[in-house]
Amino acid sequence: MFSVRAQIVPLALLGLLSVGQASGFELEEVAQLAKKRAEQPYQPLPEAPRFMRNLSFEDYQGIRFKSGDSLWREGGSRFQVMMFPAGNVYTHSVKLNEIDQSGVRPIPFSKDRFSYPSEALNKRIPADLGYAGFKLAFPMHTDETYNQFLVFGGASYFRGVGRHNNFGLSARGIAIDTGLASGEEFPSFVEFWLERPAAGADRMRVFGLLDGPSLTGAYQFDIHPGDHTRIDVTAQLFFREGVELLGLAPITSMFYYGENTLQPRGEWRPQVHDSDGLLVLDGATGEWLWRPLINPRELNMSYLQTGDLAGFGLMQRDTGFDEFQDAEARYDTRPSAWIKPKESWGPGEVVLVEIPTRAETYDNIVAFWRPSEAMDDGEHRTVEYSLTFGGADISGQANGRARKTFVGEGDRIGGGSVEGAFRIIVDFDGGTLDKLPADAAVVSAVSAGEGAEVLEHFVEYNEPGKAWRLSMLVKPEPDAPMQLRGYLSLDDRPLTETWTYNLPPGTDVRQVME
Repeated sequence: MFSVRAQIVPLALLGLLSVGQASGFELEEVAQLAKKRAEQPYQPLPEAPRFMRNLSFEDYQGIRFKSGDSLWREGGSRFQVMMFPAGNVYTHSVKLNEIDQSGVRPIPFSKDRFSYPSEALNKRIPADLGYAGFKLAFPMHTDETYNQFLVFGGASYFRGVGRHNNFGLSARGIAIDTGLASGEEFPSFVEFWLERPAAGADRMRVFGLLDGPSLTGAYQFDIHPGDHTRIDVTAQLFFREGVELLGLAPITSMFYYGENTLQPRGEWRPQVHDSDGLLVLDGATGEWLWRPLINPRELNMSYLQTGDLAGFGLMQRDTGFDEFQDAEARYDTRPSAWIKPKESWGPGEVVLVEIPTRAETYDNIVAFWRPSEAMDDGEHRTVEYSLTFGGADISGQANGRARKTFVGEGDRIGGGSVEGAFRIIVDFDGGTLDKLPADAAVVSAVSAGEGAEVLEHFVEYNEPGKAWRLSMLVKPEPDAPMQLRGYLSLDDRPLTETWTYNLPPGTDVRQVME
């Protein structure tokens, strides 16, 4: 167990903060800081020394935080905090503060809190390098073992897991102009305040101050670890200037290839991805939309409009080891992430950005909510939502789901006899579907966007797979995207979510055929 080494600093020395006891520290304190920053020109953060930014991944990972120095290790707290230094992809440091009943105090950087892969590197580390972020640990499995479950570090990124997950996809505080030709802006968290939980507490609170060229933000994260880790987020945003493409509650993930794509030459694993689809719930209609992810040949942006957003997320529905066969990466245990607004966000759309990648080491998928109204300079917006990390059931969806999507040529045995067409197979299960007899009169509804023709579609029960299989033969025009929608119903009553698909020209199997 350990005690905090920092000395308590009078609040007057903490700059613009002016609070009493910890119980008096509120989001409004951070909001005042964000508002003042937004009224001033943006100042880029100083970068870590070049040699630290140029450290290889292996050398940077060799810098280890000493577990005995974990914050709150003493005092009966079920939460512990471990820091990590600036370097490698973490190009700048952040200020860290602790809040307890004594008040607010900074957590000073100390290079002695780390062990290093070599003495030569240890000597070069400056005494004021600074922390790039922090990791939270909690007894997720047994009371004796603390497990990392949430990490804040780098720009506005943070990653979380539920009890039975390994780390995978990330959330962000905000997304600015993601996918636009003008280039993406990456605002960063510049300061955090960690509120010390009461002894035995199973939840904690973190405040964050975000800054970027276009806006600043004050964030409150109420954190609830468990089978599913839920974070209740409140963000106050202050705009320095107008933003063309504002992304609220963004999630970032990786999709290299899956069952609906070709397997890259030389790859032995059946699939490689952190997430396999985007799920959206339209609160106005109650419709669930499912979009399998692709790895496009060129940047692909999709806009899914909803009357009143009730939720969206990037999901990992493939959770069997045999679907990946990767004993090291364990993609079968990667978490899903689900966003649920606390109040109506008004009109807008879920934006899905799919970026080409030739490796699994790059996050190439981003999903976020785009409000329909523009945000101009000087404006202020408050956003509240919950973000949940966990298994594929975190959305609470009860109807049938598209479990598998397969795409192949439509002019070969098993596919059809139409040149230039595609055979597309979707397996549905779950909800009422699992209770139906194999001879139930389940029917399919399928439609295509402009530039594609649905030649046939039918549904049958797939006994070996214990699923209802929708089979489609679709012919797109050579230079048009193949956009499709489909669902299953019984007696004019929908049984499943609406499966949607978008396969641009030149992507994957279309590139092979054309």
